[in-house]
Amino acid sequence: MIETTLERFQTDVIDASMNQPVLVDFWAPWCGPCKALGPLLEKLETQYGGRFLLVKVNTDAEQELAQHFRIRSIPTVFAIVNGQPVDQFQGALPEGQLREFIDRLLPDPVAAELEQAMQALEAGDRETAEALLKKVLATSPDNETARLLYAQLLLDGDPGAALAMLEALDEPVKADPQVAGLIARARERVEAGRVAPPPGLVERIDKAPADLQARLELARHYIDQKDWAPALEQLLEIVRRDRGFDDDIGRKTMIEVFDKASAQPQLVSEWRRRLSSLLF
Repeated sequence: MIETTLERFQTDVIDASMNQPVLVDFWAPWCGPCKALGPLLEKLETQYGGRFLLVKVNTDAEQELAQHFRIRSIPTVFAIVNGQPVDQFQGALPEGQLREFIDRLLPDPVAAELEQAMQALEAGDRETAEALLKKVLATSPDNETARLLYAQLLLDGDPGAALAMLEALDEPVKADPQVAGLIARARERVEAGRVAPPPGLVERIDKAPADLQARLELARHYIDQKDWAPALEQLLEIVRRDRGFDDDIGRKTMIEVFDKASAQPQLVSEWRRRLSSLLF
C-alpha cells in the first residue's frame, strides 16, 4: 500500500496499472467508513500476494485529484487497469464483496498459463510447455484446450497417452476435422509401435495362471510398450495371488507405472482405486 499525490499519481497509478490492477482508495482521516474499509483493503492486498496494488488518496490533502475523479462521497474506490478506470464502488463493502470486486479485475491464471504454454511450444521449448500444461490440467482437468495441446505434445513420445487424452475430449471437439485427424494419427502410431508379447509367455500363463514370474515378464513387456492398462492388469493379478511374491514386486511396479502413466490421470486413478480395494 502506498499513499500517492498529484505529482506521483502518474507513476504510482497509471504506470503501475500497466503491469497489475491498481485500486485507488479515496479516503479522509475523519471518515468513519474509511477506517473500516482501509485496513480490510490492506489485508487483502497482502493476501493476494501482489496480484493487485493498493494506492490511497487523502482527499483532504489531494483535493485536485478528488475533483478530477469527481469524488462526491468517501470512501470511493476506483479500479485502474492499463491506465484506465474500469470499475468503482462507494462505501465500505464487506470482505466477500470486496473479494468479488477484486477477482473480476484479475487475469484468469489458467488463461495466462495456456498462453505461456502456446508461446513455449512456438519457441520449441517443449519442456516448459509440458510443465505449464500439467499445471493447468492439475487445477482444471476438463480444460479442453489444455488437453488438446498436451495430447499434441505427447503424440511423438507417447502416442498411447495422446490417444487416451484425445478420446476423452468432448464429442463436439472430436468432431472437428483437425482433431479427428489428430486422433487418426495417434491410433496409427499406437498400432505401428505395438509389439505383440512373445507367444510362449502368453501360453505359460494360459497353462499355469499362477505362474507369477510369467505375469511379471508380460507386465514388463507391456510397460516397455507404454501399454499401461494390460501391464497393470497383470501386476494387480500378481498382488491378488501373492502379495509377497518377489518382495511385493507387483505392488511396487504398479506404483512405478502410476508415475510413468501420469499423462493419463483417469487411467491412473482407476487402477489406484482397484489396488486400494484389493489391499484394504
